[in-house]
Amino acid sequence: MILASIEAGGTKFIASVGDEQIRIIDTLTVPTTKPEETMKPIIAFFNQYSIDAIGVGSFGPIDVNRNSETYGYITSTPKPFWKDFNFVGSLKTHFDVPIAWTTDVNAAGYAEYILGNAKGTQSCLYLTVGTGIGGGFINQGRMLNAYSHPEMGHLLIRRHPNDMYVGNCPFHKDCLEGMASGPAVEKRWGKKGIKLAERFEVWELEAYYLAQALVSYTLVLRPERIILGGGIMKQKQIFQLIRQQFGQLLNDYVAVLDLERYIQPVGLNDQAGIIGGFLLARKELTD
Repeated sequence: MILASIEAGGTKFIASVGDEQIRIIDTLTVPTTKPEETMKPIIAFFNQYSIDAIGVGSFGPIDVNRNSETYGYITSTPKPFWKDFNFVGSLKTHFDVPIAWTTDVNAAGYAEYILGNAKGTQSCLYLTVGTGIGGGFINQGRMLNAYSHPEMGHLLIRRHPNDMYVGNCPFHKDCLEGMASGPAVEKRWGKKGIKLAERFEVWELEAYYLAQALVSYTLVLRPERIILGGGIMKQKQIFQLIRQQFGQLLNDYVAVLDLERYIQPVGLNDQAGIIGGFLLARKELTD
């Protein structure tokens, strides 16, 4: 069995092929430019192999409703050139195989649930904090999709009283993504997060916003574990700050017994999205 996986990000696409044991055979990375420019080398790459199924985790918003006329499309994304792109349809013109289609955060969350730091739990919430913010919820092996997929990054939050930054979201300004994404950190402080590692006040403010969101997710979804990934979360010092502020905000309203276990970094590092694509491709094939 040969599986294919695509992690479709706003900056780059990663395409990989692997086997049913989720061992990577080969990988290709392509810049995210225009659809035809990005997809052409990926299709050529996959054509080198006899692929049995494909799993795709894409930036969004996307249409995941199988009964919709635009199922498989990237929909109202602000990413130039990609609005209303028929992603699954473009693959089906070249590959007559089952295709699993979901968000990039759902794919990464599913990988963490099966093989990563949420392995052995009944449910987990995965949140990525990077160029954007997005989340996925896995409950008893199933990804949460209702009318559409969750848009957890655009949760409305309380502004810190000393934070004068207007916000980076083109739709809502000061939603979670607008205040706590990587670009928001850079525009507020004048440097990329990686160059602000020693600035305690940067990460204390970041934790203030992320902890608020995690409390809201906890109260609505009651996950067994929360996994935090993305570029911002590579600043490991932020985890303890988030746990402290989370505990203060939740104030023992519901029981979360061990914050060290409850709020964790990714276990699969930068491969969570690709591994999730493999797992979902395998599941699509076997189902």
